[in-house]
Amino acid sequence: MPARAWSFGFGATDAGPRARNEDSFCAAPPVYVVADGMGGHAAGADASAAVVRVFAQLANLPVITPDHVAVAVQDAQIAVVEVSRTVRGHSGSTLAGVIGVEHNGEAWWMVINVGDSRVYRLADGAIDQLTVDHSHVQELMDAGEITAAEAAVHPDRNVVTRAIGDGDFAFDAWLVPVMPGERLVVASDGLTKVLSEARIAEIISLAGDDAASRLVGAALLANTSDNVTAIVAEAEGVVTRPGADPFPWRVWTQEARDDDTTQTTRVRVWA
Repeated sequence: MPARAWSFGFGATDAGPRARNEDSFCAAPPVYVVADGMGGHAAGADASAAVVRVFAQLANLPVITPDHVAVAVQDAQIAVVEVSRTVRGHSGSTLAGVIGVEHNGEAWWMVINVGDSRVYRLADGAIDQLTVDHSHVQELMDAGEITAAEAAVHPDRNVVTRAIGDGDFAFDAWLVPVMPGERLVVASDGLTKVLSEARIAEIISLAGDDAASRLVGAALLANTSDNVTAIVAEAEGVVTRPGADPFPWRVWTQEARDDDTTQTTRVRVWA
């Protein structure tokens, strides 16, 4: 069954206090992606828009495979590098998303991430962050040098260590089983920096099709200092086999399009 037949989702975005919205999103079943143009970089809005245009094309496929998603990440990198060339400066964007894919004849969510936009899953009343930020403060937390509370106010909290447009084809990818009654949230850091996981879970548990709009509204009320974007997606009528566990998608290699080098994805284990 094509993934578009078993998933649906809605997105919302707002410039917040900024003069321009550099966030872009795609909520075209089964593709749910948020891209956050890099603040302070030339043509951040153009960069995020280029990422979303690439991923929106996946929604036209009858069935999406993990290989299709991997090629889209590569194409997005190339597209943002071209934006940088056009503006004669450096452009970049985060990328976070969840895409309904077919793997070994079954429906799965493929969760992807580059940068510090995030994907969460709410299931059985519990919310979990599925992605791991590519940021300086995350590295400090991983090393045990600062706490999550200290990261929230750290002067380098907006510094990302990987981005679409940096020329590195690596990205994090997981295959996550489709569960009945779950909801997945994809959001830019304009939302995640001002709303706790508990608050996100509370909002999407009570809201219906307007859950994404309610999340954005809550971030604005919480005085976000950034553009804010959210997508809430879910599946109906299809689940992955009982007992299936999430796992990092296989390492993918492919010759780069413009030279003889080989680019390889790097993955993290999600548990």
